[in-house]
Amino acid sequence: MLSRVADSIYWLNRYIERAENVARFIDVNLNLMLDLPAGVHPQWQPLVSVTGDMELFNSRYNEANNDNVIQFLTFDENYNNSILSCLKIARENARSIREVISSEMWEEVNSFYLMLQEASTQPKSLGALPKLFSQVKMASHRFAGVMDATMSHNEGWHFGQLGRLLERADKTARILDVKYFLLLPSAEWVGTPLDRIQWISLLRSASAYEMYRKCQHYITPSYVAEFLILHRQFPRSIHFSLWQAEKCLHEITQTPTGTWCNSAERALGKLCSQLGYMTIEDIIQSGLHEFLEGMQSSINQVGNEIYTTFIALGDSRDALPNFSSNNIQVQSSSFTQTPSS
Repeated sequence: MLSRVADSIYWLNRYIERAENVARFIDVNLNLMLDLPAGVHPQWQPLVSVTGDMELFNSRYNEANNDNVIQFLTFDENYNNSILSCLKIARENARSIREVISSEMWEEVNSFYLMLQEASTQPKSLGALPKLFSQVKMASHRFAGVMDATMSHNEGWHFGQLGRLLERADKTARILDVKYFLLLPSAEWVGTPLDRIQWISLLRSASAYEMYRKCQHYITPSYVAEFLILHRQFPRSIHFSLWQAEKCLHEITQTPTGTWCNSAERALGKLCSQLGYMTIEDIIQSGLHEFLEGMQSSINQVGNEIYTTFIALGDSRDALPNFSSNNIQVQSSSFTQTPSS
């Protein structure tokens, strides 16, 4: 497979997944607005803080209120990780590999982008946003289903899955980190009914509430963190996502499971092994926030190794931020690609 094609299908899926997960970020606060008692207002700054792009936000907006944060994360065309920008870049990647993907995949990506572009031109009210973000999540699911049903499960399909799963693991860590930032100014809320409401909202934002309830009868921070980080069957948990990503990587290289032949397999294998032998007690003892930050860095490192192994074709590691074909950049928020003109 051409490295250009592998790169495009990898990023096509990463950006579709990223758009969905940014919608989930905002959904955390929209759910809280419905559940919080009178006089308690949801915080919006944490949603920007966990992206790592607070400095960029502050340079464009005066205040981290609901209107500004939603505009920045959803419709800002000058911010590469907004939902609209993610879909625009995903569409350009799909356009560049029309001969590889199915026509149904192209139609889904195109209609997904046009749907959000139209929404960006309409008057924006908080009451209409939950429906819009639900449409974003369902459109992402449709694309994944169409890709699974209409594209041959060859190297290209595995590169696409690899991009989606790494992005999902990263964003699940960031969704959990939202909760950490929400607690920073209000530590006295810990253990109160308000704290429980926040954890329930977080589970719902990850589409995990019903599956969590099948495993646990009580909502506690350690149980929720364990479910979203270490659960071996839930498809949005960090462990499950990385384990499935490792399987895709071995399908691409045809290296037997449990061995490795390149730096990407080694980095991802180490990360999966670490999670496989870790307990929630280990995580809490080291600090949940510190663990999540380290996990995000490790996932970004896996992305870097995938680039140098399969895409760079001999480029030196020192030149990593300056990628040739698609000008990929490593940012604080996550591994980011901008298609070349």
